[in-house]
Amino acid sequence: MEKLVEQFSVGLFFWHTLLFLGLMFLLRKFAWKPILNSVTEREESIREALNSAEKAKAELVALESKNDELLKEARLERDAMLKAARETREKIVSEAKGLAKTEGDKMIAQAREAIENEKAAALEELKSQVSSLAIQVAEKVLRKELGDAKRQNELVSTLTEEINFN
Repeated sequence: MEKLVEQFSVGLFFWHTLLFLGLMFLLRKFAWKPILNSVTEREESIREALNSAEKAKAELVALESKNDELLKEARLERDAMLKAARETREKIVSEAKGLAKTEGDKMIAQAREAIENEKAAALEELKSQVSSLAIQVAEKVLRKELGDAKRQNELVSTLTEEINFN
């Protein structure tokens, strides 16, 4: 340090100071303003980008809120549609059951009527056959019993006595 103080030159100091001030003036005039302007512009663009990001974030929050609301509405509509579909299905099923029951009752009634008709026809045929058989048996018995004239006369007299002539 002592060496520096001993070699100090006022002229050299003056010229260095003058050159430094000139350099500062030139830098301020030609470099400092453009650098400050570019830094200011950069700062402004960063500020605008931050504002845009905040706006985008706010829009994103609004869109998410709207999306959630739309999802809720869609779920409500889906639930309403499912409920309506269930009600329609139940209505169709109950109508089909009622129709099937009605048709089944009609078929049962028709079957019963057919059975009754078949039963009546069978009874009529049975009566016809029984009466035919009875006539055949009676005819055979009468032929055997009334084979001779004496027996026929006895039967006629018995029957005439039983019949009251009023």
